[in-house]
Amino acid sequence: MAEPAKTLDGWYVLHDFRKMNWVEWKKISSDERESIIAEFMNLLEKWDKTQSKFEGSHGLYSILGQKADLMIMLLRPTMDELIEIESAFNKTRLAEFTVPTYSYVSVVELSNYLPADKDPDQDPEIQARLKPILPKWQYVCFYPMDKRRQGNDNWYMLPMEERQTMMRSHGMIGRSYAGKVRQIISGSVGFDDWEWGVTLFAHDVLQFKKLVYEMRFDEVSARYGEFGTFYVGTYLEDEKVKQFLHV
Repeated sequence: MAEPAKTLDGWYVLHDFRKMNWVEWKKISSDERESIIAEFMNLLEKWDKTQSKFEGSHGLYSILGQKADLMIMLLRPTMDELIEIESAFNKTRLAEFTVPTYSYVSVVELSNYLPADKDPDQDPEIQARLKPILPKWQYVCFYPMDKRRQGNDNWYMLPMEERQTMMRSHGMIGRSYAGKVRQIISGSVGFDDWEWGVTLFAHDVLQFKKLVYEMRFDEVSARYGEFGTFYVGTYLEDEKVKQFLHV
């Protein structure tokens, strides 16, 4: 049996994708729409207060294409808190005008493939990576992924040393995009249908294509990577939420 990678686990993550039922949304009066928006903005204010205390984070994004209109990304110290937040949103009037299209449950993860010489419980940089405040960068990209387990291309049968070497090379590509792309890797083994969720943030949306394409040629991705559906969109600041919902 190959040696499993040990992980450091941080905040739990929910990616919640919704389509807006614009037809029904347009049917109600402008006063009713304003009331519904005000209720939702009050909910966002609660989330903002939680984030200001570094007890969680969140982001709203307008998704391009027909897979979804809206992505709500939520991070909290416990999965129970995410369940409560999801339930609270589903009870809002705005939720009545949305149709869930996809969701992803995971936990922020760092592995021991890249050797660490610091105490993770005391190192502020590691703690910031495990409990990230989402950057307010203009663009977001999310996709799930697996490591292949087929025939001779079985990641989980490789020795630890070989996996560490390949992941070190793989990580160097990501580091070459420092300042251009930020990423949050979250583990989902036992939580969802894929093994990891990858969330990327950038000011230039083209950097997503460049990074993912370059990584395709690295052995970790070329030989062992399996990828799910990609979602891309733009960040919605609180002021832009009202613009998004305006009809």
